Amino acid sequence: MIELPSFRPETRYGMPTADRYLFNRQYIVGYSYLFRQARWAMELIDSDTMKTEEPELERLDNFREDPRIPEVFRSTKEDYQGSGYDRGHLISSADRMQKTVVNSETFLLSNMSPQKPGFNRGIWSTLEDAVRKLAQQEKIVEVYAVCGPLFKIGEPIEVIGNNKVVVPHAFFKSVLAEEGKSGRLTIWTFDIPNAEDIDEDLPSFLLPTDQVESRAGLNLWDRLRGEKIDESEAKAGKMWEY
Repeated sequence: MIELPSFRPETRYGMPTADRYLFNRQYIVGYSYLFRQARWAMELIDSDTMKTEEPELERLDNFREDPRIPEVFRSTKEDYQGSGYDRGHLISSADRMQKTVVNSETFLLSNMSPQKPGFNRGIWSTLEDAVRKLAQQEKIVEVYAVCGPLFKIGEPIEVIGNNKVVVPHAFFKSVLAEEGKSGRLTIWTFDIPNAEDIDEDLPSFLLPTDQVESRAGLNLWDRLRGEKIDESEAKAGKMWEY
C-alpha cells in the first residue's frame, strides 16, 4: 500500500523533503541516507493521540533496525554501543502511549540520533514534556511538531560505529499550536546544541523559524507560506503560559 502524504494529518501545514519517507502509525520520518538517520521527524499531538487505550502499557525499549531502510544506509544498535552517545528519540516514546504497536514504532532506529546523554535526558526531555503540556491546554486543539538533527558546515564531524552514523552538532524542534476558537497559529522554534551540560533554560534557544530552516536546509511549514504566523509569543517564551 502506497502512503499519500497529503492524506496524513501530520502534514496539514507542510512536510519537508527527504531521501526517503517512512510512514508510521502516528508519526512520519524523513530519512537521510548520507547521515544514517532522520533529517526530520514529524508528529501531531491532540486529544485523540493522547488517549491511552492500553492502561497498563509501559515503555517498551525494543530498539531495533528499520527494515524499510536499505541495509547499506541503516544504523544499528552496535553503532551506538560504547560510543558515549544515547540512542536519542526524535519522536518521544512518552508521546506515543496509546497502544503497544504505536509505542513500539518509536524504538525503530530510524527515529534515533546520537545524542549526548546529558542533552537527551536533560533539556531535550524537558522540551518534549513542555510540548505535551501545551497540547493539554484547553484552548489548544492540536499541536504539530517537527524536529531533527543539525549539522554545521565547516565544523569537525564525528561519526560512530561501522556504519559511520554522523553525530549532530545540534537539534531543532519547531512546534506549531492551533487554537480552537480563534484558529490562531503560534510557532516556537528551538535550536539547541548537542552538548552534555546545558545550564540555559529553553527560551534561550528560541530562534525565528526561517533562521532554523536556513540552518537545517529544510522548509518546515511550507503550506503556510504567505500566511500571517504569530511568533511574537514564541519570542517571549510563552509556551508554558497558555
